[in-house]
Amino acid sequence: MKVLQVNILFNQGSTGKIVADIHDTLINNNIESIVCFGTGQTSKNSDIRKVAYHYELSLYRIWAHIMGLQYASGYLSTYRIMEIIKKEKPDVVHLHCINGFFVHVYKLFDFLKKHDINTVLTLHAEFMYTGSCGHAFECEKWKTGCGKCPQLWDATYSYFFDRTSTAWSKMNKALEGFNNLVVTAVSPWLRSRAIQSPMLKNRNIVTIENGIDTNKTFYPKEYSHLKAHHKITSEKVILHVTAKFTNNENDLKGGRYIYKLAEKLKDENIKILIIGSDDTSLTMQDNMINVGKIQDQNLLAEYYSMADLTVITSKRETFSMPSAESLACGTPVVGFLAGGPETICLEEYSEFVEFGDTEALYKSVQRWINFKDNVNTDIAKIAKEYYSKERMSNKYIDLYLSIIQ
Repeated sequence: MKVLQVNILFNQGSTGKIVADIHDTLINNNIESIVCFGTGQTSKNSDIRKVAYHYELSLYRIWAHIMGLQYASGYLSTYRIMEIIKKEKPDVVHLHCINGFFVHVYKLFDFLKKHDINTVLTLHAEFMYTGSCGHAFECEKWKTGCGKCPQLWDATYSYFFDRTSTAWSKMNKALEGFNNLVVTAVSPWLRSRAIQSPMLKNRNIVTIENGIDTNKTFYPKEYSHLKAHHKITSEKVILHVTAKFTNNENDLKGGRYIYKLAEKLKDENIKILIIGSDDTSLTMQDNMINVGKIQDQNLLAEYYSMADLTVITSKRETFSMPSAESLACGTPVVGFLAGGPETICLEEYSEFVEFGDTEALYKSVQRWINFKDNVNTDIAKIAKEYYSKERMSNKYIDLYLSIIQ
């Protein structure tokens, strides 16, 4: 069997690491594996192929800004992907996040349909059934055809035109008659949304949750040096991990709510550590510590292990890697209802409240802040199997084999 994966990143970001984990598992099982990716550092491995150049992506981005169709650019990189597929003749093509302006989605789908190539499409976001936006939030126009988009810039990156109806129609047509396509979703919540889409009607959509390295990276670790570094003695520790922390009112990761939570906790013996900010000028309250960006995943696991509680404040997540990573390190999770997190977290060790309700979040923190002191169950042991990258990768391999057979 030969599998070819396509993703915007390789071994970077959440989806890039997922692709790398699947690739490694395939190789370890003596299965041929090829990856095509759009941006990032070029690999010396001949099976890992970068298909787009930086200047191309810049031009494609400008084109999308003007035309309002972000999935109708990437001409050259899409051509390169198709040529690689023709040459390698994979048994299965696995599409992940083919956004970032590096794939002309409609042309690639037409190519895969025309050549009857077995294809797996993993939904990491919503754009494959909305036609444009990665998160539809409360809008339900994707169920009927879009148009007059309430979040035009976020959905299309267009300065001039609302072509969301056109994008929806193009995506619908590209998916129509794609008989060799199997769709997977990374969380039960995302699957529950996808099955409502007219584009994906009558398709068997399978849930395969994302996986992380629970053997060598995310497991309970020694952390006394971190407490000494941050001068933490008797304080309880709350951890907030995000890709980019800000206190901007429009920040979808909800950083502003961490400030509000800190205000409510100001008289309590609790420190809030924030990982993910590259803005050293952000003003922090006395009970907040701006740790900054962390690239070292092992160090990140040490912070999860030190924390008494991890707090998630996103408005929308289709999965939530920080939730999985925290539980794998033995730390419970609380946060806002955001879609994915509440459906992938271990129910006994997590709690979620209505988005934006800081009073409810505060009460949830109060209930859970001492949980690790009293629990007799090994949270990490349960999470180790459930969130393992091996479990995820083997589910995909089983799916590939079932498609071929």
